[in-house]
Amino acid sequence: MDTAFTDILRPFLKFAGDSELTAQSRLRELGLDSMQAIQLLFAIEDNCDVSLPDELLSDATFETAGSLWEAVTQLTAGVRS
Repeated sequence: MDTAFTDILRPFLKFAGDSELTAQSRLRELGLDSMQAIQLLFAIEDNCDVSLPDELLSDATFETAGSLWEAVTQLTAGVRS
């Protein structure tokens, strides 16, 4: 994960504090709720210039920072190719 991505995530994770966000960081445990997940989705789409398709709008995608990062990088790779 890159710093820009974790900078997008951090405002939505009220329990993260100053702790390092890793691929294994569990977003729900760090305070992401369903309303914030929607706001985070919009922030990711705006900042990363992607649109997450419906099949990626799942608990599995938003389970960890790494799973969300993987979804975004797959989409950005598809945009570039």
